[in-house]
Amino acid sequence: MRDVNDRPQTFTCHNGERAELPFSSAEYERRMAGLRAIMAEAELDAVLLTSMHNICYYTGFLYCSFGRAFGCVVTADRATTVTPNIDAGQPWRRSHCDNVIYTDWARGNFWAAVAGLTRGVKRLGVEGDHLTLAASDALLAALDVDTLADIAPAAMARRLVKSAEEIALIRGGARIADIGGAAMKAAIRPGTREIDVAMAGRDAMEFAIAEAYPASELRDTWCWFQSGLNTDGAHNPVTTRALQRGDILSLNAFPMISGYYTALERTLFLGEPDAASLRLWEANVAAHELGLSLIKPGATCSGICAEVNRLFADAGLLHFRSFGYGHSFGVLSHYYGREAGLELREDIDTVLEPGMVVSMEPMLWVPEGTPGAGGYREHDILVVTEAGAENITGFPYGPGANVVAA
Repeated sequence: MRDVNDRPQTFTCHNGERAELPFSSAEYERRMAGLRAIMAEAELDAVLLTSMHNICYYTGFLYCSFGRAFGCVVTADRATTVTPNIDAGQPWRRSHCDNVIYTDWARGNFWAAVAGLTRGVKRLGVEGDHLTLAASDALLAALDVDTLADIAPAAMARRLVKSAEEIALIRGGARIADIGGAAMKAAIRPGTREIDVAMAGRDAMEFAIAEAYPASELRDTWCWFQSGLNTDGAHNPVTTRALQRGDILSLNAFPMISGYYTALERTLFLGEPDAASLRLWEANVAAHELGLSLIKPGATCSGICAEVNRLFADAGLLHFRSFGYGHSFGVLSHYYGREAGLELREDIDTVLEPGMVVSMEPMLWVPEGTPGAGGYREHDILVVTEAGAENITGFPYGPGANVVAA
């Protein structure tokens, strides 16, 4: 019988057969080649990935942390995910690379596993925007490295332009978001609660994902449905508030397919909007349509933002603007990941190019006590092409389509 103090820090176990991943082997190899090019340019011996989005992007495995550490060590000729024993063989099955399991018999076993994979490494790349102070201290104590280099900005830049396989998955997600939107709209009626409408959309999208992507992990798909005062924030949670005639409504459908987020967001009214509300809604729609027309190769994020700002300023509404006008898509969720270099904001000068995927989503937030109070938001997803951009969102927007009979 093994002594309780003689248990392994790490082990490997290829339990079961490999799962079908969302992308081809060639796609994962292309991504790894890009990461190794970053390593070569920075003269790094290895990279330690720790974020959900980069581990998912490079290996296909999307972890569920629950307070435990996860990693992926990439060298010139090998990539290995490092995962806790509580997740057993699932990380290996869903990693397009090797896997090492660490146990929790003693603290520090994660770093022991990383140390075993980085012997001889002196220059290590890390994600500076994800490595905490505590993790950094533990890394330096466990590994014999001379230099840590932040590879997060370069890795993000590589993710900005999507492959054909990624665009196909994003296109499928946009189609499923439209399905969720239709289910939510059909559930709207006086007396129905926000949560009831949101559940209708979530259920419809999960059924659609299961049908279209039967090999995918079904998790993280969600909907927000906000009404009245609750529309003021883009990320306000669903409540049990019952809908009332005259309410402004925000419909938000977010299918998640293998770590890839897509979205549909729409303003609606339950019954005819009053004159002040209609003016604000139409102004936001005009900004949305202007923004859609500006997305094309060669445009800059800041330049698009400036043009939409000018429209709102001319209408006397710029002070009601809530946030930037759009962002990139890909490996992204409400709790991980963000390609911050491709947001339509004043301080981002990235030039759009074919293969990028961005949203257009202007929002006006009008406080209570002001005529037309509420949050007005439209959201479409566009794929930048050689000739311009393709809008892959099909759900209609504006007063002509989204006034629901009360």
